[in-house]
This record gives sequence, structure tokens and C-alpha cells, in this order.
Amino acid sequence: DPGQVVLSGHKGAIDRAIALVKDFGIKRGVSLPVSAPFHCPLMQPAADAMAAALAKTPPGPLSVALFANVTASVVTDPAEVQRLLVEQVCGRVRWRESAIAMKAAGVEHFVELGGKVVAPMIARSAGEVATVSVVTMADIEELAKGL
Repeated sequence: DPGQVVLSGHKGAIDRAIALVKDFGIKRGVSLPVSAPFHCPLMQPAADAMAAALAKTPPGPLSVALFANVTASVVTDPAEVQRLLVEQVCGRVRWRESAIAMKAAGVEHFVELGGKVVAPMIARSAGEVATVSVVTMADIEELAKGL
């Protein structure tokens, strides 16, 4: 959503930011139930581990183009995919821009695996697209019928 901003960092800093939202004319601030401070420099150890793992098993040639969430653009070069996978661990997520870029590239169907949060965000960002959230085995079977 264009009006939504997500902050990531130390829990104490996030709690202070939430307490101050009204002072800055912001409608509301909420704490997201996450297990780690994803997509910020606090995740650097995880990024380093990702870099080490990908160095041992780098991505091969892609059969389809990938939209990188840190650049909101298409990437086809395996070495660039590898670099961006590491960068995304600490980097800003550009969901809205990615959804818009995918729609502009002709993507009309979006499938969210494992949750029911991203598909509605994609629909709000990209507009007239089909979205589905796949969580249960029944969801997988239903999706498979339509393929």
C-alpha cells in the first residue's frame, strides 16, 4: 500500500517509533508479529550465511525471469540473482513497485505460498490481477486443478 511504511530494527527503537506516531500526524503504528528484525542491517549475520551457502551452490541458468524484491526489476543473470538474494536479507522490500513492474511486464496471476498476507497486498498495489493464497493441501489441490 502506498500509505503504509514498515520499519525494521531493534525492538526498543520500534516500540519508541510506535509511541510517537501520533506526534507526527500518522494515523496508527502497530508492531508486526515477526520472529526477527528482517530486512535491516541487524540481519547481516544471516546475509553472510546466505552468501556462504550460495557460494557453495550458486543458482544456475533461469528458465523464467525473476523479479528481485530489492530492485523491483527483472533479473535473468544467475550471478546477479545470487548477489540480490544476499542483498534482500538486509535490504528494503519493494513489494508495491515489484507488483506494478510485474503487471506492466504482463503478469496477470499471482500465487502466494504459505500465507494470506501478500496476495491482498499485490491486488491492492497492482490493481486488476488475479491472486490466490495457497496454505493448505486443499489449496494446493485446487490450484493444481486450474493449471
